[in-house]
Amino acid sequence: MSNILAMFPGQGSQYVGMARDLLNQFPRLAIVFEEAEEACKLPIRRLCDDGPETELRLTENQQPCILTVSSAMWKILQEESGIKPQLYAGHSLGEYSALVAAGKLTLWDAARLVRERGRAMQEAVPQGIGAMAAVLKADERELLALCQELWQLDKRVEIANYNSPEQHIISGHKEAVDALAKKLAEKKIRSLPLPVSAPFHSSLMTSAKETMLPLLKTLALNSTPEKVIANVSGEVEQPYKYELLVEQIDHPVLWTKSVETALNQGCRLLVEIGPGNILCNLVKRWIPKDIEVKTGLEFLRST
Repeated sequence: MSNILAMFPGQGSQYVGMARDLLNQFPRLAIVFEEAEEACKLPIRRLCDDGPETELRLTENQQPCILTVSSAMWKILQEESGIKPQLYAGHSLGEYSALVAAGKLTLWDAARLVRERGRAMQEAVPQGIGAMAAVLKADERELLALCQELWQLDKRVEIANYNSPEQHIISGHKEAVDALAKKLAEKKIRSLPLPVSAPFHSSLMTSAKETMLPLLKTLALNSTPEKVIANVSGEVEQPYKYELLVEQIDHPVLWTKSVETALNQGCRLLVEIGPGNILCNLVKRWIPKDIEVKTGLEFLRST
């Protein structure tokens, strides 16, 4: 079966113990963790298995840990099932995992880059200045209009993630995010603050983009036939260019469009490869009922 979209999750999918069962069942995957640990100088296995949660949730730790678990799961899916996706896509950080799976980026380079990416994003905005919130069942045009209404140079709020037709993530200065949440509440639209440390995928991340630019500009991407859908366009980008990773930092994640692109190109099975099942739960709520959705472990058990 080749009409598969391989989906790789981003931040928020982590949990303490997320690598334990995988490594117990497939000890040979230790080599994946060893490579990533050496590349980014981080005790990834300890963080994944023992935490503590407060340490695992730090952006600069969380990103390489999720990348490594996703890459390990991809490796075992390849070896045990011979999975051959038609398309690859990752949610935010997950785009790096997708590039590793597609052979365009080495795990070594990806681990090193996401550690720096996490650090740059964390340092871009001081603690307490930024915020993010999930907005449920809001009209997209109305939400955009409200963001523009509140826009000021020193108080900005933007749509950071187009996660589904019924879920958007807003990001920006805490005052502006809170003000927008209040306006939404007056319209009986529900919003939920997110436990994040910075306003990701907003224009407040410009300094993080500037930090990452020289690292990404010298990146050696492999030219492979595998096709990756980019966050910033929601379209297949072939050849894939480093600029897509640069722009991703302070631009919104077009996840809804990415999934629509995969469906329009014939994908009929969506497989989430990484810790947890966040993306599975997200897409199940709105894609056609005849589209199958599985986690990597569910796919492995079914082959």
